[in-house]
Amino acid sequence: MALYAIGDLHLSFGADKPMDVFGKAWQNHAERLREGFAALGPEDVTVLCGDLSWGMDFDSCREDFLFIDRLPGKKIVLKGNHDYWWSTASKAKAFFAANGITTIDILNNNCFFYGDLAICGTRGWFYEEETGSAHDKKIMARELMRLETSLKAAGEREKYVFLHYPPIYGNYVCEEILALFEKYGVTLCCAGHIHGKGHALRFEGERAGTRYRLVSSDFLGFRPLRIAE
Repeated sequence: MALYAIGDLHLSFGADKPMDVFGKAWQNHAERLREGFAALGPEDVTVLCGDLSWGMDFDSCREDFLFIDRLPGKKIVLKGNHDYWWSTASKAKAFFAANGITTIDILNNNCFFYGDLAICGTRGWFYEEETGSAHDKKIMARELMRLETSLKAAGEREKYVFLHYPPIYGNYVCEEILALFEKYGVTLCCAGHIHGKGHALRFEGERAGTRYRLVSSDFLGFRPLRIAE
């Protein structure tokens, strides 16, 4: 039994959005994801850090979620910026139940427990005080609220946070999210969103007691990253 993370599956079985237009790195990526998950077992847990499906609604992303459901192990999913199908957790759960999808759950204003670890998170956001719009500020405030709700639900357990947007990237640092990490003692942050040449600007390592990992699927070679036993 192990805990894994990967983001940005960008599946499009029900949408006309082939990922190979983004270069060789994305060719046959769905099959490579299937191969990457092959080493996992039924008791393993994978957190999927957003951008799961290009489908615009539940009907157009059905085949994508059936694909995810067939991958080994349990999956905990959170929202990415391209998950346009996302509405509410209750509607997603009803969709899963109606389609016999049993291995997927939603991380949204809650947390999950894996042994002594707490799995916390939200989408996150890129926001800079000097240039951000009032709309960006509102979104950022909402994401901070959701993240803190998730961290509070974790109680005294060791806390791992999963985001779609990395809170540190190039010269960008989201001090508000990092302050929550420090306040609640977050020991690991996994995030996606960054692709291609952007990988060079990632931050991986430790800062103020929190370790950071980039888990975009193309960065990981479409193999989930093992982060805990």
